[in-house]
Amino acid sequence: MFSGSREFSPLPSSPSSSRDSSSSSSSSSSSSSSLPAAPRRSPRALRRHGSLLAQYSALLESYTEGEIRQLISALVERYRQAMNSGGHELPLFPRAGSRRKRARARHKPCELRELEVSVSELGLGYESDETVLFRYCSGTCEAAVRSYDLSLKSMRSRRKIRKEKIRARPCCRPLAYDDDVSFLDAYNRYYTVNELSAKECGCV
Repeated sequence: MFSGSREFSPLPSSPSSSRDSSSSSSSSSSSSSSLPAAPRRSPRALRRHGSLLAQYSALLESYTEGEIRQLISALVERYRQAMNSGGHELPLFPRAGSRRKRARARHKPCELRELEVSVSELGLGYESDETVLFRYCSGTCEAAVRSYDLSLKSMRSRRKIRKEKIRARPCCRPLAYDDDVSFLDAYNRYYTVNELSAKECGCV
């Protein structure tokens, strides 16, 4: 019994342990209550986390209630400005919005669009600063896929058709063209170009 108590006692045995029964009982009860717990090492990360929490709590305690409200208002205003300037709603996932935009762009139907460009930008070899309204066709034709397109795609995958250059899906192209376009080049020469701008678009 005594050897077991001395084994777990934090203090070494001494000759003064042969006291009267009252003192020995009180000392045994106090020693049993003050037994050391098993040694545990806290990870360094936890200690750093605790120190950071203590620093932040001390920092927040140094601010007054009015200063904390001003800080929150400034953060909310900065977030609102970022959203109004084209920022993403979820900063942790900045590519999610761009992926959704690309998906919507891929599924836009075939339609007629227009763009104001100079004659020199048309790439037809004319030098002129005059501007024209160039109408073009843009969009997808997924809804216009027919049995012909599916069968043609299957023949290509089975290598039944190899050498021919074919398109196994409908394409957004002009069905009709606008009126002829006339202009003067940089040398005051008059030209007319036909079938320049699209008038009607469709999947062909």
